[in-house]
Amino acid sequence: MLTIEQGAERLQRLRDAIATRIIGQDAAIDDALVTFLARGHLLIEGVPGTAKTLLVRALADALGLRFTRVQFTPDLMPSDLTGVSVMRDPARGFEFQPGPVFTDVLLGDEINRAPAKTQAALLEAMAERQVTTDGMTRALDPLFTVYATQNPVEHEGTYPLPEAQLDRFLLKTLVRYPSREAELAMLAAHEAGFDPERGDERLLETQLTREEAVAMRQLIDGVRVAPEVREYIAAITRATREDASLALGASPRATVALMRAARAAAVLAGRGFVLPDDVKDRALSTLRHRVVVAAELEVEGRSADDVLDGLLQRIVAPT
Repeated sequence: MLTIEQGAERLQRLRDAIATRIIGQDAAIDDALVTFLARGHLLIEGVPGTAKTLLVRALADALGLRFTRVQFTPDLMPSDLTGVSVMRDPARGFEFQPGPVFTDVLLGDEINRAPAKTQAALLEAMAERQVTTDGMTRALDPLFTVYATQNPVEHEGTYPLPEAQLDRFLLKTLVRYPSREAELAMLAAHEAGFDPERGDERLLETQLTREEAVAMRQLIDGVRVAPEVREYIAAITRATREDASLALGASPRATVALMRAARAAAVLAGRGFVLPDDVKDRALSTLRHRVVVAAELEVEGRSADDVLDGLLQRIVAPT
């Protein structure tokens, strides 16, 4: 059985390996790892060309897990995700052909381009880790994790994600342009022969066994959360419901999600207990997609992050 210290050492090795391919995006890498540890799903937002897809491929390779990518389009049907029943042999009847959700790591590229029925099928998979086809319910792998991307700039031909589905994403991470130094390091890596578009090669050598990946997730169940830290978590989410700057505050599920993310962050840091800083560091990525900014502030250009930053500065963290 892994200890917290052993888990942190393996996670650091994993993080370092991914960072050799995803240069200058340390915050996004940490959010991806926290999501996996906390048994959640991650929404990744960024303009094209900022290594969103590459991040998920590298993570799946490093974890040694099955990886499937689906390009979401307006004509994508629910059965394109869940699978269909086909007649291969009349003597045996219909045989179920599993869809791409029957995997460990599912990458949904440009998730907001799929219509409502397809989103509903994905929502069942995310929420229940199961799919229902032809009146039968089929369980997904316990390690099943959705990493979905969306483009914040181009909105033509997209469908806004329903609030219920947004609430099922544990975190929403923002992938921004890299620093000058990181971009120069990318050029050096490509000059040395790195080519992420060669689909016939693994991006990374496997860093963990499947058994270790399962054990990593179990570590957060033993992370302690002191009563005063729990009060701090609840104070943050309750404040979003009382702030006039927000038309919609965070749900009770968001309160639980913030604690789960903080516990996973503690494991990353090699601790068996949650610090207030763990909560504060994950508050934006946990809540930014679960709140709605008031219309008058949105017109002024204020974002959810701006409002949440103000709340975090006003709420006193326990010492």
